[in-house]
Amino acid sequence: QVELVESGGGSVQAGGSVKLSCVASGDINANYFCMGWARQAPGKEREGIARIYINDGSTTYSDSVKGRFTVSQDNAKNTLYLEMDNVQPDDAAKYYCGAALRPPDCYFGTWGTRGYWGQGTQVHVSS
Repeated sequence: QVELVESGGGSVQAGGSVKLSCVASGDINANYFCMGWARQAPGKEREGIARIYINDGSTTYSDSVKGRFTVSQDNAKNTLYLEMDNVQPDDAAKYYCGAALRPPDCYFGTWGTRGYWGQGTQVHVSS
């Protein structure tokens, strides 16, 4: 059973930073092919924003967050992180942590729609 629990959301001022965490069930290095983050704002579809391959740490980002957000993993803690810098009002959304057990579910074009996902953590941005 895959369980992903996000934390770290809250309110942040525009231009500020916030770091999200996601604790995964089991050994992420042994169990998951890739992990990452997606977000969903009210009235919008879920958007995959960051993905990391567990075996080599290679990352992919959406254009909307590239250069501002950083995804990383701590295998010893079975934890995934999303460091969000220079946060903008358009970044306000519910952020979801995801994990995939097989390569097809890691395809970035559909990231956010396949695999396993947590319940999410809300990020509010004040300008």
